[in-house]
Amino acid sequence: MVETLESLPEYVRPWFIWLSTLTLGQIWKTIYNPPNKINLTIAFLVISLKLPEYLKKFRTWRESKRVVVFDWPLPKEANKDWRGKIIKSPSLFSHNQDESLLPPESGKTGEKREHITCYDPSTGYHLLTIPLLTASEVSDQITKTHIAQKEWAQTTFAQRTSFLRSLKAWVLKDMHGIVRVACRDTGKTEVDAVFGEILTTLSKLDWLITYGEKTISPTARPGNLLLAHKVSKVHYTPLGTVLALVSWNYSFHNLISPILAALFAGNTIVVKCSEQVAWSSLWFIGGIKACLRACGLNDDVVQLVICLPDVAETVTRNKLIKHITFIGSEPVGKKVALAAAEIMVPTCIELGGKDPSVILPGTDLNFFASTWMRGAFQSAGQNCIGTELFMVHRSQYNRFIEIMESRVKTLRPGTDVGSLISHAPIPKLESILTSAEKSGARILVGGKQFNHPDYPEAAYFEPTLIVDVTMDMDIAQEELFAPVMTVVPYDEVDEAVEWLNRSRFGLGGGVYGKDKKECRRVAEKLECGMIAINE
Repeated sequence: MVETLESLPEYVRPWFIWLSTLTLGQIWKTIYNPPNKINLTIAFLVISLKLPEYLKKFRTWRESKRVVVFDWPLPKEANKDWRGKIIKSPSLFSHNQDESLLPPESGKTGEKREHITCYDPSTGYHLLTIPLLTASEVSDQITKTHIAQKEWAQTTFAQRTSFLRSLKAWVLKDMHGIVRVACRDTGKTEVDAVFGEILTTLSKLDWLITYGEKTISPTARPGNLLLAHKVSKVHYTPLGTVLALVSWNYSFHNLISPILAALFAGNTIVVKCSEQVAWSSLWFIGGIKACLRACGLNDDVVQLVICLPDVAETVTRNKLIKHITFIGSEPVGKKVALAAAEIMVPTCIELGGKDPSVILPGTDLNFFASTWMRGAFQSAGQNCIGTELFMVHRSQYNRFIEIMESRVKTLRPGTDVGSLISHAPIPKLESILTSAEKSGARILVGGKQFNHPDYPEAAYFEPTLIVDVTMDMDIAQEELFAPVMTVVPYDEVDEAVEWLNRSRFGLGGGVYGKDKKECRRVAEKLECGMIAINE
């Protein structure tokens, strides 16, 4: 204590000595004064007036934290040991060649319906043959969702957050089942399903739970001297019933992602899934509806549409739809944009791309090798923003090829790399690769369909490494959506950037190198929607 006092300035010491002699009670009395009738009355009035507000906030907080646990039975087909009927040359219309694939009730009602055959592309097993709804029946679904929207718009953020928490609890509890369903319908590996279906979905759930309410709550805007007597705020109100047309490559994530955003914003949603993943989409939607019911909410707020393109045209032109989200190919994206223009609604359209990775001189190739392997071969290359084009500086070109060739050769179709979604793209893939080879490119690994010894009807394509590609080849200009690593050598960085910026694609890209400043400089020059640096 003496040392402490001596270290203090002279004028502070008396105050410090006085303070050190006080008891806690004396400090309380000195600072706050003992309670008396006046300040007790004031405190009681203040608390009484604020109590309803505090209780309401507490109830809201407690409601938002509520997690409802529910069960959604896993289909038997998701079991790893399940074996189905093998379809010869499987396709969406295999039931037309083999009527035994049709459901037992088909034709008994006297009403002719269109069907689609659902199958596992990694085995050729028959999953289900689904009767399709007519345009008028789909219109009824949209109307049902539209009617439910008025009630849903009145739900609180706490109710919606509770629903998201319950959905997250289901994803965590039944993660393995969700993965198995996704794998069975798309042919991907379990590792790819965990990365692309589960982790991404959980991340979006967490973001909405944490930041969703704050993001769309009313926010003030700065004014000016002329309107100094006014207050300006932006209020976000639900649009109504929205539509999402989603792709097959991530059957769970792509389906649930627009549902999460739409419902949290107070909208209801109609989802048109890809016919390629109708079987899994039915089960996933069933789980979401089960969660809504368990939370005491109306499950009409979500509707799944399974239809062929002719009926889809009527869905995109339905005047009850107030916004359209689309994930898919460019030709279909153009049709969606045209339909949206006719009914005057906004769109969010995500197409594919020929996403490049620019590997700068001096990059640590061994360090990033696994990253590039996953970028090219995750989900058998069927990624909207998966790397399709590897731009490698000539100073490291041979070493890059040496590293990648040995690694690509070890990939095992059916174990390390899943199947394609169907056999349909295989002839075109082989044609593009053959054309590139004739133009001077070299196929070092793969390049053709893989015939699986256990599943001869499966849709596998050999993991492929093609090098010495030039930017004027078709393979450098067309999105392959396949397990193909395409390598292009370059001499000058700015030249490579110029090549890429002339491309008609620009969804995403990557830049790799040791010099962070140079990486950022190149990233800023690339004309892409999103660019990762060393990631």
